[in-house]
Amino acid sequence: MNPGVTMKKIILSIALVCISFQYLNAQSNVPSFVKDSLDTYIQRGLERWDIPGVAVCIVKDGKLVLAKGYGVKEVGKNDNVDENTLFMIGSNTKAFTGTILAMLEHEGKCKLSDKVQKWLPDFKMNDPWVAKEINLVDIVSHRMGFETFQGDFMYWTSDLSDDGVLERFGKLKPLYGFREKYGYTNAGYAVAGKVIEKISGLTWNDYLKTKILKPLKMDRTVPLSADINSISNVAQPHTVVDGKTVSVPFPLIDNMAPCGSISSSVLDMSHWLIAQLDSGKYEGENIIPYSVISQTRKPATIVGRTRHPFNQAHYNLYALGWGLQDYENREIVSHTGGVNGFVTSVTLIPSENLGIVVLTNTEQNLFFISLRWEILDAYLGLPYRDYDSFYFDRSKTANTEEEAKLQALRDSVRLNLKSSPPLSDYCGRYENEVYGYLDIIEKENYLEIRLEHHSKLIGKLEPLGGNRFLSSYNDPIFGYKPLEFNVTDGKVKSLDFSVHEFIEYTGYNFIKK
Repeated sequence: MNPGVTMKKIILSIALVCISFQYLNAQSNVPSFVKDSLDTYIQRGLERWDIPGVAVCIVKDGKLVLAKGYGVKEVGKNDNVDENTLFMIGSNTKAFTGTILAMLEHEGKCKLSDKVQKWLPDFKMNDPWVAKEINLVDIVSHRMGFETFQGDFMYWTSDLSDDGVLERFGKLKPLYGFREKYGYTNAGYAVAGKVIEKISGLTWNDYLKTKILKPLKMDRTVPLSADINSISNVAQPHTVVDGKTVSVPFPLIDNMAPCGSISSSVLDMSHWLIAQLDSGKYEGENIIPYSVISQTRKPATIVGRTRHPFNQAHYNLYALGWGLQDYENREIVSHTGGVNGFVTSVTLIPSENLGIVVLTNTEQNLFFISLRWEILDAYLGLPYRDYDSFYFDRSKTANTEEEAKLQALRDSVRLNLKSSPPLSDYCGRYENEVYGYLDIIEKENYLEIRLEHHSKLIGKLEPLGGNRFLSSYNDPIFGYKPLEFNVTDGKVKSLDFSVHEFIEYTGYNFIKK
């Protein structure tokens, strides 16, 4: 995957969609940026970041201020985004899962201090003592001892079942000590899904639909990624390959559904915001008890200090599916989400009774962050900062450096450097004690990788000379990486394997058999 962001103009067919929800608050209560400049700001963002489509909603004082779509669902087509268009919301799913756990405690069916093994007696971790001591808060507050994203490659868009995910998760050795530090752990939410089913008697999917989505009238929201292709009015996921925005398949991640599989629209998400900002009430009905809302915002893990590029901020904490930080003497309750082809943000400032959702259908942008800051600052009466220029300039610099590195690797490939030993010596089966196996097959002038638990993924290894190869994949989300084999006395012993950091930072050593 080329991480660069092109300055190319979005095709002419991408145009602003007429707003179908007008401002519902009195116009005097809406900041001038939102009233007068928002459309221009978003259109510039679409063009600058080459984003096919964006949807945004704002809720203030219990009312929907704005729900609007911009651009198109798929690049090269004229099907416009509107307020009902579904986007995968990624890790913004986590707040729903944390809410379910807190609701089950409120119902008297469990305690958040319960050990996981109380509900899943066969639950295992690399350290049996940790497996015995870990509780329900630990698994959803990222304090299990893992590095951020550790293990995600094994699970992400893989053929593993949810049970298969838990089995491999139990073998994975955390890089840190239990509760030692924050490390964002998607698989902890897969464990939570199993716990929810055991406690409630309902699958995570069914509990979510019955207890949250239906009462909140989030009628278009789809919990499982497998169902997204059967729904109409859906934004297509996109990424950037060699400077061009292209569509990619929807990621099938239902083996980890409670961490990130929900698809929703800004109109549906506005119902979630209204309830979150009104003690769990929606249209006069108490859907989520206030004690549950409070429990999901109770800090559990210290993420670290936080810095804001312009204004005052100090701490960064994590609760039950929500991040917490201070900002200009107010608390922000928020989360972001990123899955193949989508990045999104959900932001609440309870003291201001303000909620913001931004959904985008390419993961190659920071606009989903800059837009939420701009709207937030406007409501707080803070100066206009042009966050998008700030983030875009920084991103452009970083991307230029990455593109130069990738180009240097590709130039090396074009030199037709010979591998040492010859290609045929690299072929065979390689095994990792946690993942399983991969096979390496010789092709004409390159090697092919086939992975046990990613049947649709095909890797290509092009020689860089010696024991180094440039990896790429038929799914561009997995990216480009220089990989190195370990060779001793002319014999190939193992492969140090890794993929793009969007999926996982850590790597795997596969030993040749």
